[in-house]
Amino acid sequence: MLLEGEEKQLTILREQLKAASVSERKMTGVGFYTKFKIPKKLKGIPNKESIKFGDVVAEISRLNHGAGFLLYIENGYLSMLEGYCYDEKWPEEILNFKLKYSSDDKRDIESIKNKLSGAVVH
Repeated sequence: MLLEGEEKQLTILREQLKAASVSERKMTGVGFYTKFKIPKKLKGIPNKESIKFGDVVAEISRLNHGAGFLLYIENGYLSMLEGYCYDEKWPEEILNFKLKYSSDDKRDIESIKNKLSGAVVH
């Protein structure tokens, strides 16, 4: 869901994800970090800054307050996915979950486009 949309940058990032391998996964107790390895032969997005964004949240059966996710991009390439929960321990096993966008199930695609293009929004 983090990469859904017709914007060119999201299309490039989806292509990267298709070819990605997981280079490391670290559980933190309150979530996880999953690092990606992306073949450099693939095209990167033009923005060379470090970017992170996350507008997807989850209702998870064993979490009272749900979870959130952040996607990190470094030098135009997917770098890492972070999952985290609020004030509780990440469950060892997830039996069921429901993903949705944090803004009432409707994505603020303009905000995502601005982050990916490096635009400064006030």
